[in-house]
Amino acid sequence: MNKIADAFKNGKAFIPFVTCGDPSLEVTERLVPAMAEAGADLIELGIPFSDPTAEGPVIQEANIRALSAGATTDKIFDTAVKIRRKSSVPMVFMTYANVVYSYGTERFVKNAVSCGMDGLILPDVPFEEKEEFAAVCRRCGLGFISLIAPTSEDRIARIAASADGFVYCVSSLGVTGVRSRITTDTGKMVSLVKEQQDIPCAVGFGISTPEQAAQIAVTADGVIVGSAIVKLCARYGKECIPYVTDFVRAMKQAVTAGPDHS
Repeated sequence: MNKIADAFKNGKAFIPFVTCGDPSLEVTERLVPAMAEAGADLIELGIPFSDPTAEGPVIQEANIRALSAGATTDKIFDTAVKIRRKSSVPMVFMTYANVVYSYGTERFVKNAVSCGMDGLILPDVPFEEKEEFAAVCRRCGLGFISLIAPTSEDRIARIAASADGFVYCVSSLGVTGVRSRITTDTGKMVSLVKEQQDIPCAVGFGISTPEQAAQIAVTADGVIVGSAIVKLCARYGKECIPYVTDFVRAMKQAVTAGPDHS
């Protein structure tokens, strides 16, 4: 769990997301260490689910491709073990309550810890119901990452007060996907969190260009990007690694340099 804090130690963090098994688990296994080498500070590994309610079409399609290619939760655990042998980058799983629940929450969390994962994000679990999962994570030493949305205003204080690892600030209403512009006042969300506890805040949903990333990083501790990376995986398939690493490098540079230098 301390490794999540490490991601935010050296200035602004860049956090990419990939769907495990898209285009294949072999590619995922090589891609994650390559992203870490290119400057990713923490990496979200998506465990595909047949009905990913928070996702837009790009990540939905990646889920379908991964499942069709035979990705299962157990195979993804095996892949995480192989990634861990090559890289010490902090990693968190992002998936859905149903995936964890049907696998067995305790069994899932223990396996995640034993294969070297640092945290878990379940975007479909509301704050009021998180304890069912968070308690097991606490017991086993896995960070349970809380999300806050632009509509959470009156609840941000409560969510932030009990948050663990880092807080995932959702920058746009609706589902994941590339946005031409981010209109939410993410700086205000971040300051509301910091009033409760000094915990890193990373902003995601809709960020796809170095310019957007640099802008968000002015007030946030980290920037999360998913759909733009998943699009590259879809476009280039098993040849995607150099394209994704170039993108990660550019995004990390933008996040570090800030808006005047992007």
